[in-house]
Amino acid sequence: MARIVVTGANRGIGLSLARTFAGRGDTVIAAVRKTSKALTELGVTIHEDVDVGSSESVERFAAALGDQMIDVVVNNAGILSRETLEDLDWDRIRRQFEINTLGPLRVVAALLPRLAEGSKIAIVSSRVGSMADNGSGGIYGYRISKAAVNMVGVDLAVDLKPRGIAVLLIHPGLVQTDMAGGPSAVAPDDAAARIVARIDALTLATTGQFLHAEGYELPW
Repeated sequence: MARIVVTGANRGIGLSLARTFAGRGDTVIAAVRKTSKALTELGVTIHEDVDVGSSESVERFAAALGDQMIDVVVNNAGILSRETLEDLDWDRIRRQFEINTLGPLRVVAALLPRLAEGSKIAIVSSRVGSMADNGSGGIYGYRISKAAVNMVGVDLAVDLKPRGIAVLLIHPGLVQTDMAGGPSAVAPDDAAARIVARIDALTLATTGQFLHAEGYELPW
């Protein structure tokens, strides 16, 4: 049984990840800005008022964990807005960078004393952050933030490998959530099951990879 931190666990993929981990007997620590009825009903440990865009908030969360050690950190919290070249809202772009890029780095840095050899870190990224895969343009803030968090993940993989801590960057696929959807979108529970399988398979030999939840590598 592992002790697992999931950020942004109150809805969507994060909620499904919490449900999947808890359902197999893992101890889930949900870090959220505000809980939801569905998350509360899972019976997991919930820490509210956790804003990954705030260093002070993340540090308070880490301190509240006391001396608990963490086996897996899943950086799932994220936001999306759809800027075009004609609608570059700088405040929205900066907020996405704070949450999607610096958020995972803040969380890992704050929890680092609670990670040991064998611990794992997963960052929910997106293939829209791939430069090689960008054939449609647009959504500037989200693309920039996800491309940047890919570098965060690779940097962490390099720095943490000597400590025996592996890092995974994962694209969940097109998922039916408040942020995305469509006829081909999969249910959040299905996406969560795939993500959990990729985390389970993560080793130091594969640290730093950028994977689709289905298991294949994505281009940078």
